[in-house]
Amino acid sequence: MLDGTQQMSESTNTDTYPSMTVENSKQEIRQVEQISIGKHVKAIRTTNNLTLEEASKRTGLARSTISKIENEQISPTFSVMQKLAIGLDIELPQLFTKPKKVQATGRKDITRDGSGTSHLTPTYEHELLAAQFSNKKMMPYKSWIHARSFDDFGEWIRHQGEEFLLVLEGEVQFLTEFYEPVNLSQGDSVYYDATMGHLVVSVSEQDAHTLWVTSKN
Repeated sequence: MLDGTQQMSESTNTDTYPSMTVENSKQEIRQVEQISIGKHVKAIRTTNNLTLEEASKRTGLARSTISKIENEQISPTFSVMQKLAIGLDIELPQLFTKPKKVQATGRKDITRDGSGTSHLTPTYEHELLAAQFSNKKMMPYKSWIHARSFDDFGEWIRHQGEEFLLVLEGEVQFLTEFYEPVNLSQGDSVYYDATMGHLVVSVSEQDAHTLWVTSKN
C-alpha cells in the first residue's frame, strides 16, 4: 500500500521523500503525526531574507526541491533535512518547531545631563540614570568619587553581579582584594566581577567623575 506522498509521486512523476513510520516492540506500525516542516523551512528562509536561489546554493538542494518542501508537496529525508539545517545555519530540531517571535517592548528612559536621581554616601556621590525604568537588568549611574583611601571605606565593597567602570574626568585608583592597585585616567575603563572585594578612590587633585554600569544578578 502506498502512502500519500508515493501516490502523489506516481501521478506527477517527480522524486519524493518517503513519509516516516514508527514500529514499536510489538511490530505494530503507526504513522508519525504529521509535522509542517515546510512551513518552518519557509519561515526560517524568509526571516533570513534568502531567496529560493540563495537557499539552493547554501544547501546544495535544487530550488524546485526546496519549493516543494516549503509547499508540503514532498517530505524531506533525514539527509535532506541535515542539508537544510547546515545551509540555513540552524540546529536540526528547529525544523520541527515554530520560530520564536521576538517581542519588542519598545521601552526607553532618557536622562538629561544632570537630571538623574542623586544618592549621596560618605565616599561617593551618585547620580542614578534611567531611574524611571523599572525592572532593569543593568543599573547605570555616574559618580563623583570623594574617597581618597581605603580607610574612607573601612572594608571591601562586594555585591552580586558584574560591573563596568569608565573614568569621565580626573584619575582614580581601582583597588581589589586579588590584584595590585591600578590607576585609571580619563577614558580608561575596567570590567570586573563585583563579588570580588573592590573600591575606587580619587587620586587626582579634583574629585574624579565616573560612569558605572552594574548588572542586577
